[in-house]
Amino acid sequence: MSRRALFKFRLYVAGDAPNSAQAIANLAAFCRAHLPDRYEIEIVDVFREPKRALAEGIFMTPTLVVLTPPPVRRIVGTLSHTQTVLQALGLLDIAA
Repeated sequence: MSRRALFKFRLYVAGDAPNSAQAIANLAAFCRAHLPDRYEIEIVDVFREPKRALAEGIFMTPTLVVLTPPPVRRIVGTLSHTQTVLQALGLLDIAA
């Protein structure tokens, strides 16, 4: 994977629930630290857009959908384990 790839994320959250707030903060911090100037984040509140969440197969929150670069991946949870997120995004080699 290119070091300069643009990452597009869609994070599904459940309102202002503690896990949702933690996932938002963790994703923002992760992106600032590991993907500066190479990311876009869209936040989708499943309480406000339940039909969209169901249509896209989101049944748990928080769920991060990595839209680009391909392949599309999903990570469920608060994103608090940086190494796991790096591995899921294929960035372990770059971060090492």
